[in-house]
Amino acid sequence: MPYSIDRVGDTLSFLGEGPVWDERTSTILWVDILAGHVHALETATGRHARLDLGEAVGVVALCPDGRLVAGLKDGFAFVDRRTGRMERIHNPEAHLPGNRFNDGKCDPSGRFWAGTMPLTEDRPTGSLYVMGTDRHAHRMVTAVTISNGLAWSHDRRYLYYIDTPTMLVARFDYDDATGSLGERRTAFRIPREDGYPDGMTIDAEGMLWVAHWGGWQLTRWDPVTGAKLDAIRLPVANVTSCTFGGEGFADLYVTSARKGLSEAQLAAQPLAGALFVIRGTGSKGQPAHRFLG
Repeated sequence: MPYSIDRVGDTLSFLGEGPVWDERTSTILWVDILAGHVHALETATGRHARLDLGEAVGVVALCPDGRLVAGLKDGFAFVDRRTGRMERIHNPEAHLPGNRFNDGKCDPSGRFWAGTMPLTEDRPTGSLYVMGTDRHAHRMVTAVTISNGLAWSHDRRYLYYIDTPTMLVARFDYDDATGSLGERRTAFRIPREDGYPDGMTIDAEGMLWVAHWGGWQLTRWDPVTGAKLDAIRLPVANVTSCTFGGEGFADLYVTSARKGLSEAQLAAQPLAGALFVIRGTGSKGQPAHRFLG
């Protein structure tokens, strides 16, 4: 099916990540991780706001009261979207100052999942955590190097998860009632030539869309058969994450990064770090789950 790729806004993020669509305000939010910025762009008006949090912010998710919940350099916090004021919740890795939080997402029952990684990106010192209504973080997966994309199957039986250097999407048995994880399997492997798997989202048909760092593309996969169904080429090498939004959740928003690119590479990729929207994929998403803690 023919599709279009357009730039959204004029921001170029150093390490753009974690897009999330707020259907209540028709706003696309994303983070520039190492800059400590949270961006929010109202698509109807073009109004753009930026919160400067003063430390690395790996992920934000929506709360029912309009606030954000965030995974930061130093743990979990609530963030006021108007002022940027933070209310600290808990830092499960206060003993690991060389780590920071990276990607995350809320599960169907409103728990907030977020993973950590070493700043050096070269050791399995990270973990995947879940924070429930008690606002305490529980470590669910250990020995993680670069914790990245998350998605839950629509029947709530499985959690799909990416630890980037493994070059695969893992599938965990998942208990939605308790948030516990069971057996870990490989859903599918990513060919090295496709680029490293980064952020991820799931569409209304239960297919997974994976962003590829160093791969210039988004890919769509059937997590049951492991078949690659589609690939969309982008004008930037470091494609970092994606989410559905817009009218009927038919638009696919995609973040990218300038991090790691040489001056020559940046000259060849003037849109590196931009936010994109892809229309006409034929796929649709669903509303993001909100944190109920």
